[in-house]
Amino acid sequence: MTTEITFPVNQQDITSFSKDRNEPKWFADLRLSSLEKALNLELPKPDKSRINKWNFTSFDFDAKTAGGEDFSKLSDSVKSLIGEEDNIQNLIAQKNGVTTFKALHDDLKNKGVIFTDMKTALTDHEDLVKKYFMKDAVSLDENRLTALHAALVNGGTFLYVPKNVEVELPLQAVYSHEGSFGLFNHVLIVAEENSSVTYVENYLSEGSNSEAVANIVSEVYVADGASVRYGAVDNLSETVTTYVNRRGQVTGRDASLYWALGQMNDGNTVSENTTYLVGEGSYADTKTVSIGRGKQSQNFTTNVIHYGKNSDGQILKHGVMKDSATSIFNGVSKIEHGATKANGEQTERVLMLSEKARGDANPILLIDEDDVTAGHAASVGKIDPIQMFYLMSRGLSKREAERLIIHGFLAPVVSALPIESVKEQLYDVIERKVY
Repeated sequence: MTTEITFPVNQQDITSFSKDRNEPKWFADLRLSSLEKALNLELPKPDKSRINKWNFTSFDFDAKTAGGEDFSKLSDSVKSLIGEEDNIQNLIAQKNGVTTFKALHDDLKNKGVIFTDMKTALTDHEDLVKKYFMKDAVSLDENRLTALHAALVNGGTFLYVPKNVEVELPLQAVYSHEGSFGLFNHVLIVAEENSSVTYVENYLSEGSNSEAVANIVSEVYVADGASVRYGAVDNLSETVTTYVNRRGQVTGRDASLYWALGQMNDGNTVSENTTYLVGEGSYADTKTVSIGRGKQSQNFTTNVIHYGKNSDGQILKHGVMKDSATSIFNGVSKIEHGATKANGEQTERVLMLSEKARGDANPILLIDEDDVTAGHAASVGKIDPIQMFYLMSRGLSKREAERLIIHGFLAPVVSALPIESVKEQLYDVIERKVY
């Protein structure tokens, strides 16, 4: 029996939406063709998770948000992440896909750095966006959700760093969500030869929230000798079903991409983080932490795929599970034929705080080349009673001892976030979710 798929928008809605945003014809056509593809494609099939009954199509497409660049009108929760207005240099804030604040230091503008919202990028930097948008890292026809994303993109950021430009201060984006709005956020980052940049993003829910969808895609392209550091804290409410697909194309020789991902959503979440190491001597370092609670179900898959010789890929994933939550942690290191001298290492560890919670750690090595090194480690278990005994013997209460162990367990990723306010937010989220 074939199940009929219905979306809350149709071709006419998309055409009007694209026209209102003054989008180029190729992008308007891409939206329409993607919607048609979404009707015929299947959902993604994350290993050991069934998501066919999750809500990916029930949402409101009306943002109900006014744009502008008035700092005083930003919410307190957003301000807590970005600090005082006088100290803001490089920031994009959006609510329900609408840009509410934007700033970029003049020095970076003069060097040719582009840091703007996707709506502006499509009009002011059309050729650059067209060159990279859903071409190599993520294809729009991979599955129903990538196609739907391409059809309904309504928020996100474009970051471009020219050749030989080193951006010293981090660039930050804050994406807030409210109500039943369907957030289809697209982040596109391009780092040209011998450039470097740090980008950090936050997703958070505000106000009253009802059943909604977040469909998020990020693409990162790294050229010869370039380095990109990508940090994120996802903190959407339990009413939001989230699909997030973050991918990197490290095509350059001796190029590097660092991921530090705090995936703290309270709703059902399926997340894929994939890095393609194409260039010789390319490097990827992926660190992920998550906390599952309540009855939520999550699937986190991290892939590092080696094509380049002497490429090096590192995966570290730590998860904490409580209540009746279920999480799958899949790590895949794949070394393709011809990627001689490649190295792939990964570690997945899950800490269980409840008898009813479930966490699966699945390290996978797929090796198609002889002259390589690879290794993996995985563990699922409770808090070590010896550690608890030691800390409590030093005068700590059971709660404080447990708290200290959990923070230490998650520290490798939290400490990797480059913005202090974002790091503090992640600590606060950990406290709230665990206690």
